[in-house]
Amino acid sequence: MSRLLRSLAGRVTLLTTIAVGLAVAFVAAGAFVTVRVQMQSTLDNSLLDRAQQAARTSALSQLSTRLEIPSWMLGAGDIRVAFVYPDGKVMTPDQGPRLYIGEPEFEVAQRERRFSIRTIGAGGTDYRVVSVPVATPGQALVVAQSLEPQKQVLARLGVVMLLFGLLGVAAAGAAGWAVARNGLRPVRRLTTDVEAIARTEDLTPIRVEGDDEVARLAAAFNEMLTALAASRDRQRQLVADAGHELRTPLTSLRTNIELLTQADTQADTPGAAALPEGARAELLDDVRAQIEELTTLIGDLMELSRDEPAAHLVAPVDLAEVVDQALSRVRRRAPGLVFDTEVEPHEVVGDSAALERAVTNLLDNAAKWSPPGGTVTVRLVDGVLTVDDEGPGIAEEDRGHVFDRFWRADESRGMPGSGLGLSIVRQVADRHAGRVDVAESPAGGARLVLTLPAGVPTPGGPTGPPPTWIPGGRP
Repeated sequence: MSRLLRSLAGRVTLLTTIAVGLAVAFVAAGAFVTVRVQMQSTLDNSLLDRAQQAARTSALSQLSTRLEIPSWMLGAGDIRVAFVYPDGKVMTPDQGPRLYIGEPEFEVAQRERRFSIRTIGAGGTDYRVVSVPVATPGQALVVAQSLEPQKQVLARLGVVMLLFGLLGVAAAGAAGWAVARNGLRPVRRLTTDVEAIARTEDLTPIRVEGDDEVARLAAAFNEMLTALAASRDRQRQLVADAGHELRTPLTSLRTNIELLTQADTQADTPGAAALPEGARAELLDDVRAQIEELTTLIGDLMELSRDEPAAHLVAPVDLAEVVDQALSRVRRRAPGLVFDTEVEPHEVVGDSAALERAVTNLLDNAAKWSPPGGTVTVRLVDGVLTVDDEGPGIAEEDRGHVFDRFWRADESRGMPGSGLGLSIVRQVADRHAGRVDVAESPAGGARLVLTLPAGVPTPGGPTGPPPTWIPGGRP
């Protein structure tokens, strides 16, 4: 039983059966009470009519002295009669169980009441008793009829209702089970499909049938499968691209280390040619540069591969200060460039480290593409950071890909970098409810525009970006 109730079909069947059972019980009880009341009312009206007709008969005064009343006078032979006299005496013409006449009947005999109707017991049998006054003052006619026939009818009616009620409940249970199984068939099919997907990891969309709630659930599953497949494809592409990008610096690093090892070995061998000091210093510089490139690449990969960013200190940040700090770092790396800057204070709520990294990546990208002695223009106005360079610019067909991971234009294949810098900029912008766009600068180079909404701290904590904003930053 407990196993059955664990299934949705079993619970639906049980609830249907209980609901129908309660409905049948209420209907049966109402019908039984209605029939009982109607039978009682019919019996009372019949007895009262008989008694009143008998009381109006002229021969009643003579018959009452002899206590012989023919059954035709009262309309039937299934009743008992009695007379109530002024002195309180009660006489009955039959030899049945004694009828206990009480105060209501004496009040009718004394003309204090027009009539009385009540139920009394006599000899273990219930009687419905009606009393009416007769023509002789101080006397009343009492007519009583047994309630046993009525009880038998009600008992048979109760048995019939009980049987039909049980049959109705059983039929409702069977119908509920059939409806639950048929109605839940799409749910079982959907469950089977989802279990197959979990077992085989085949993310093929589920077939959707109809337009009901189950179809909407299947469509929602398909949307989830599409998102999951896209996430898995991105992960695979990230691993493949990361392996490709790591292969080149690792190969070069291994080659340089082997050359240094071989040179040290030859230096210990008498008569062997030693590696010139200039070549050795050049190899060591290459090793350091490759290690730095690997460190940067691994940090970028860790930043981009994280689905949920780690929690960081989120606080009001002056974007102008972030731009100044980033400019100081980039100026040291590109001493031959001119940086034309004009920044205005603009407060945002977010992670200052992540914002500084994004701004630094924008400036590094402009410095990399600018010619020697070129000018990089930096403007921060109303929360919009614009970085212009004087390089070759970005072709119109390539602008939709510059923020993709590991994407590089054909002309940048031989240049240093991993192709992850602008991807990190877009990620930081998204996590701060902003956006980053690419266009053409007035000098013909590339223009990158980072837009961040302002945020105003409140006593309950920093606010500003919408609720969907997730803080992010470097690990």
